[in-house]
Amino acid sequence: MVLVMILITCFVIILATSQPCRTPDDFVAATSPGHIMIGGLFAIHEKMLFSENYPRRPEIQKCFGFEISVFLQTLAMIHSIEMVNNSTLLPGVKLGYEIYDTCTEVTVAMAATLRFLSKFNSSREMVEFKCSYSSYTPRVKAVIGAGYSEITMAISRMLNLELVPQVSYESTAEILSDKIRFPSFLRTVPSDFYQTKAMAHLIQKSGWNWIGVITTDDDYGRLALNTFAIQAAANNVCIAFKEVLPAFLSDNTIQVRINQTLEKIIAEAQVNVIVVFLRQFHVFNLFNKAIKRNINKIWIASDNWSTAIKITTIPNVKNIGKVVGFTFRRGNMSSFHSFLQNLHMFPNENNKPLKEYGMLLSACADVKDSDLSQCISNHSQGTLVYNGIKRNFSLRNDFLWTYTEPGLVHSIQLAVFALGYAIRDLCQARDCQKPYAFQPWEQIQSKCSKECSPGQMKKTTRSQHTCCYECVNCPENHYSNQTDMDHCLLCNNKTHWAPTGSSTCFEKEVEYLNWNDPLAILLLALSLLGVIFVLAVGIIFTRNLNTPVVKSSGGLAVCYVILLCHLLNFVSTGFFIEEPQDFTCKTRQTLFGVSFTLCISCILMKSLKILLAFSFDPKLQAFLKCLYKPIPIIFICTSIQVVICTIWLIFAAPAVEENVSLPRVIILECEEGSIIAFGIMLGYIAILAFICFIFAFKGRKLPENYNEAKFITFGMLIYFIAWITFIPIYATTFGKYLPAVEIIVILISNYGILCCTFFPKCYIILYKQETNTKSAFLKMVYSYSSHSVGNLAVSHISLDAINSNLTVTTPGSCCKSAALQKSKDLQGRAFTHICRQNATSVCKTWPRKRISSI
Repeated sequence: MVLVMILITCFVIILATSQPCRTPDDFVAATSPGHIMIGGLFAIHEKMLFSENYPRRPEIQKCFGFEISVFLQTLAMIHSIEMVNNSTLLPGVKLGYEIYDTCTEVTVAMAATLRFLSKFNSSREMVEFKCSYSSYTPRVKAVIGAGYSEITMAISRMLNLELVPQVSYESTAEILSDKIRFPSFLRTVPSDFYQTKAMAHLIQKSGWNWIGVITTDDDYGRLALNTFAIQAAANNVCIAFKEVLPAFLSDNTIQVRINQTLEKIIAEAQVNVIVVFLRQFHVFNLFNKAIKRNINKIWIASDNWSTAIKITTIPNVKNIGKVVGFTFRRGNMSSFHSFLQNLHMFPNENNKPLKEYGMLLSACADVKDSDLSQCISNHSQGTLVYNGIKRNFSLRNDFLWTYTEPGLVHSIQLAVFALGYAIRDLCQARDCQKPYAFQPWEQIQSKCSKECSPGQMKKTTRSQHTCCYECVNCPENHYSNQTDMDHCLLCNNKTHWAPTGSSTCFEKEVEYLNWNDPLAILLLALSLLGVIFVLAVGIIFTRNLNTPVVKSSGGLAVCYVILLCHLLNFVSTGFFIEEPQDFTCKTRQTLFGVSFTLCISCILMKSLKILLAFSFDPKLQAFLKCLYKPIPIIFICTSIQVVICTIWLIFAAPAVEENVSLPRVIILECEEGSIIAFGIMLGYIAILAFICFIFAFKGRKLPENYNEAKFITFGMLIYFIAWITFIPIYATTFGKYLPAVEIIVILISNYGILCCTFFPKCYIILYKQETNTKSAFLKMVYSYSSHSVGNLAVSHISLDAINSNLTVTTPGSCCKSAALQKSKDLQGRAFTHICRQNATSVCKTWPRKRISSI
């Protein structure tokens, strides 16, 4: 029993492995030797025979379903090559061919392509792996085909590996025009862009706007549908439904999908126009069933089936309605007609399609021409045994001529002759009888001028021929993205730019003064240092609150207000950095303007106070005393600036603006809204600073150790120099560093006033403590008065400013003071000297007064 099982198992294994192996030569449909080999791909059979729903082993199945129209296309290629060989186009050089049947399947076509790419004259049929195929010689120099776009795309990606030229006679998918993805692909027919545009235009001109579309589920169908949908929308045409059928007849669901499509057409009764992007066998099956269901519509035919004799010979096809189609241009067919008439004399040993056609004719010998196509289709589904064809056997040439599609035959002829002329140009300086004379990738040059590359344009020379020109680079902000362009295209200067000789436009970079910029980091560091100085001064003044230096500064409240203004000024510089926003654009100028105005107003009152305390002119004293109203004046001066800024923000507020005037960048900046308002704000500060400068200048010779007037004068001078310099620099500076200019000016003026106002006092507090006492203060006052009485009398009004902490009495003698330690003291002597120099009446009128801070 075991022996029997072993024998049965061995028999099954032998039976399974005894299937005949198909060698590469078995795949060749037609072949002819030559010095230069041209490959061909044609869907001679309409489908493959699958025994199961999906393949379980990687093997190529048998093809069946003989297509007469495609068989004629292979004959057209053979005839065109024979025409080239019999002409004087390639003297001494013969073109050979290898034509493969794709069976309308991508896998079969790819298997044939592998054969094309295998190394020439190699003992093994294989494609060698190389880093560069520049010197690699494949079996063929070029490939003609395939017919369907999906198959063409698949094999084109393989042919791109060695840049083998591929010339298609029927593939119209628009994507194949993309030279980046399909660099070696060429075709002799227009792309679907023009066909779909013509279809949409025809529908729109006919007054139809409610249509249906039927297409295949492959690259060709989907791309055609997308392109047509765009064109239809542009012509105000609406698509009621889109039906998609399986791409290949091998798909078992195709009949079900056809029935569903017909149900959809019947359901959409208002749709009377249907655009059909299908292959011939799809249309054949669709129309056969539509006739049985009495469907009558207007059918817009694509070039795939618009002239197919297979469709026109369908029984009762007129009942389907009207068919309006688009097809390719046709040429002179007389030569091909003669070829068909003498086809029976053509050798068929290396032409399997011709043999199969002969067998099918033998099987249908008694059938009329009108029924011959159907007979051939029925018999080609089974297995035929080849018994040979007699030399004088009739091939029914008239029947073949009836099935010829002139547009496709002409397109194939163009493809062959295009290759013939290219080879002729290459072979003029080479011995093309040798197979290694040239490589497939070598696009022929026969031009007066070299091709202008992208980034260049043609400049006509003095020659009378338009083919002779010079190539010049595109100017800046212009580009050319194709070869041999007559002129360069202008970039959108607002958003893009291009250097000289550019093939594309580049998007402008958005620039602004950001936190990472070295200059911004430096300015922020200086602002932070200023903040630290402000805090340090505030701490020093707080800890020395009761000293004369602090009191002479107007008291702690005034000092705090001024220091707060300086702090806000330093903080405002941060709003000039980073990406501008509407909020920061409005805040930065307003914050600076109001805080700086408040600072100047406080310093103005200090200058006025100093002048009031040490002025000995009675008239000036009276005027200054009437004018000296600190809080109201500070409030009014600051309020005026607030009103100016408010009006500015309401009617012409600063806002973010994209400055596109630079060639390569977009500057994101704050547009001030109104230059006049901006000028008024700065001008108002300048007026206050100028008044402050006048007051301080008049008091510049007051007591030296406590003289703020001199330093205020210097501070105002620094301010004027900074802002006078700022105006021309700001007007001429351009780019992202424009805000930095204003930051620098703010820092200079802020540092100048801060240093001149507070640093001398801090120096006295920290390093000149002996002068920061009441006695030293009185000595300074008396010393100054002694030098001043020669020119001015001590005014009663000026004495109102004497500090209450130091009291002066006149008990009988106007020249003695209770506040002095001794009459022999230096301060007493100074005061006595003053009284001696002045009139007695003046001294008698000196009551008890407060010595105010300077």
